[in-house]
Formats: sequence, C-alpha cells, structure tokens
Amino acid sequence: MEVLVPFLQLLVLILTLPLHLLALLGYWQPVCKTYFPYLMATLTERANKKMESKKRELFSQIKDLKGTSGKVALLELGCGTGANFQFYPPNCKVTCVDPNPNFEKFLTKSMAENRHLQYERFVVAYGEDMRQLASSSMDVVVCTLVLCSVRSPKKVLQEIQRVLKPGGLLFFWEHVTEPPGSWAFLWQQVFEPTWKHIGDGCHLTRETWKDLEKAQFSDIQMEWQPPLFKWLPVGPHIMGKAVK
Repeated sequence: MEVLVPFLQLLVLILTLPLHLLALLGYWQPVCKTYFPYLMATLTERANKKMESKKRELFSQIKDLKGTSGKVALLELGCGTGANFQFYPPNCKVTCVDPNPNFEKFLTKSMAENRHLQYERFVVAYGEDMRQLASSSMDVVVCTLVLCSVRSPKKVLQEIQRVLKPGGLLFFWEHVTEPPGSWAFLWQQVFEPTWKHIGDGCHLTRETWKDLEKAQFSDIQMEWQPPLFKWLPVGPHIMGKAVK
C-alpha cells in the first residue's frame, strides 16, 4: 500500500500545481495569513458545537485553581479566533499568543462577547520563542489544534514548561495521525504536502502524544477521540492535561 503514496502525491501535486508554485515563489504565505483566520472562524464554530460538552468538562478544572489575587493567569497559545474563551471561568486573566497578527480583530470580537474574562494582551510570536513572557508567570497554558502546525513541538513544549509556574497546568486538544498501515493513514500521507499549504503549516501525520510523553511533565492525563469531521483528512484527537 505504501508504494502508492508517491504516485498519489504526484497526482495531487499536479492537480494543485498553481498552489505549490505560489508557495515556492513566496507568494502563497501572505495570502494564507490573510484568509486563514476566516477559515478558522468557520471551522472552530462548527467544532465547538460538536465539542462543547468535552471542552466545558476540560476547562471546568480551571475554576479550582488559586492564582495571584484570586485571578488565574492563563496563556492561550495559538489563540486563533478565541474559540475557547466562552469555556473559561470568570477568574481568568487571558494572554494570547499567535504568530499571525491577522487574528487580532477576531480576538477583539471574542473578548467583547466574553466580558467575564480579563483580557491582558495579544503577543505576536511563535510558540518556539515566547521571550516576551516571563518564566514561571502562568498558572495555565491552553493549546488546542496548535501542535500540528508548529515548526518544533519539542521546543514549543519546552517554552510552555518555562512560562508555567511550578504545578501549573497545560490543557491540550490536538489532532494526530491515523494508525500506520490504514487506508486513512495512506490518504493523510498523500494529502499532507498540499494540506500544509492550505492549513498554514498543519501536519496530518504527527504523533503528538509522543511529544507530550517525552516533555517531562510530572503527570499527563489523556483521552482519545474519533475524528471530528469525516470529510476532512484530519485524524483522531487527543485531549487532556499535563502538570508541570
């Protein structure tokens, strides 16, 4: 089955040749940075409808934390449009980090709709280098559908641990690869080179649970969930929390 992959990849590449040429010449990235927030606004709204109960259950654990002056310092990494804001309890001070500055207007709208939160600031930065944030400054880091598209999951998780206070929590929800040898995995391999351009660097075949397990958190709780949208080549999801 694996021998089919390069031939099918070539076929998809031919069918999407203009996209790959634009990317090769450096013209696609600015276009992607502009349209991607609108795409995510649509997809995350649909995802929240499917995942509402699970997200409420996951983020309800934040209300039990005791931050400085009764407030929980929360960092949303790869904040996107602020799709998670509605699920956070009212004692949160939220700092947002995303490498795409075009998300800021969506964040402003989300914050206006979620007045129960205290909005701190929006930092334009990659997760691998969050030097604008002090070490041991966050009670909570939230990372949802982010580790699929970062350049180095290992470095991002190191930065997350750096900014977390001792005993701080990482809440995650990420899509991961389909089982190797399956037809679903084959199609992920076929579409991944093109998908990375469409999805602003999104990888379909990452084994993110292994990165989390290697990151030396003191404790990890993780559950597996089926793919969210059958019509996308995105595989199963992992959701849970890790303790620094």
